[in-house]
Amino acid sequence: MTGAVPRPRVLPRPMAPPPPPRPVRATVPAPPAAAGGHAADRALPLDMEKLLTARLHAVKVRPYLAVALFALQVVEDRSVPTMAVDAHWRCYVSPGFVARTPVEELAGVWVHEVSHLLRDHHGRGERYAREHEEYGPGERLRRNIAADFEINDDIYGDGLPRPTGAVLPSLLRLPDGLLMEEYLGRASMTGLVAELAWLDCGGGADGEERPWELGADGSHGLSRQQRDAVRFRVAEGIKGRPGEAPEGWRRWADEAFHPPQPWRQLLGAAVRSAAGAPGVGENHSYRRPSRRSAAVPGVLLPSLRRIPPRVCVVIDTSGSVSDAELGSALVEVAAISRAVGGRRDLVSVISCDAAAGIAGPICRAEDIELIGGGGTDLRSGFALALRSGPRPDVIVALTDGQTPWPAQPPCRTVVGLFPRPAGPADEEDPDYVPDRPPPWARVVTIG
Repeated sequence: MTGAVPRPRVLPRPMAPPPPPRPVRATVPAPPAAAGGHAADRALPLDMEKLLTARLHAVKVRPYLAVALFALQVVEDRSVPTMAVDAHWRCYVSPGFVARTPVEELAGVWVHEVSHLLRDHHGRGERYAREHEEYGPGERLRRNIAADFEINDDIYGDGLPRPTGAVLPSLLRLPDGLLMEEYLGRASMTGLVAELAWLDCGGGADGEERPWELGADGSHGLSRQQRDAVRFRVAEGIKGRPGEAPEGWRRWADEAFHPPQPWRQLLGAAVRSAAGAPGVGENHSYRRPSRRSAAVPGVLLPSLRRIPPRVCVVIDTSGSVSDAELGSALVEVAAISRAVGGRRDLVSVISCDAAAGIAGPICRAEDIELIGGGGTDLRSGFALALRSGPRPDVIVALTDGQTPWPAQPPCRTVVGLFPRPAGPADEEDPDYVPDRPPPWARVVTIG
């Protein structure tokens, strides 16, 4: 047997290093086919009858949004991926998307797009971009996704199916019921930007104008007054029949036309208004004769001179007022002295629980000693303020409101009210309801 020819040894090919592990993440909804992606789509006319039928279905299942749905102005545009809105209440529609989408899902898209406008996502998106200096397509899409999270968690169901591709907060394991700004603060969403690039609800969802939008000068847009009127009517409809709307819409209706008030400016304005009212801080003086003296020869008439008003601040130091609220009361004393022209010698302070302390002028707010901790009866504080000489032109009471109120004093009164949550005001007497501030006082809620 002849020697066998040795076979050449085949070395294994070097293996490429394994790819880095991909992070585990939620499944992204499959996007609908892009509008205009096929020649057949580009040739399709807009099925307006189907589109309006879907809107009627949306009105039927969400009657409290009827005014807003009928206010949208339809604009056909083949460059729009699905449906989109701008800040002027135009709804841009892709004919191909309408042709492929069932009527019930189209109704859901109608509600989705009008929700962006009602909740002012364009205005809020602009403010968020300015405050955080986040611009560009990627940041725009992040705002769009966060706005969709705010909407989609509670508008579907009860006759309105969720459209294909609608994103939910659970996609990033986030809770429902948050606002757009809260979702933006909790998640970066950077991994979703590439996969959800098809998602575009227009400038009405994030505040950044798109190339296809007609702009402020275009036709068929609503003016600012018309947009506010639509929101007001929708909010009134939700509050009039609160059982029909989900919690997110009820919260929106309660807050839509009641934004947080700048209470420090309001308190300062109330003090200045009271101090500048006719008859406050005015007296007759012969230092400068009245101009009317010329009409009465031989008679010297005094002129009416304005003197700086005196303000007495009555601070509630009862046990129901926290240390933090007492600290803010001292801050307000300094603000009140500025409101009357910086004359601290004209501002006196009285600490009062069930009995009033000593009225004294202020030198520095931090030097004021607040004594109390018992029950509450501001009537003694008002009485001491009126007995003090000279009598104040304005009394400012800083209190939680759990006090009996005096009769109307012979001077202007401003009440700075520390807010209290709903519930029993007295643990020992659950039926106790504190008196509301009297109608003769100007009331400003602090905080």
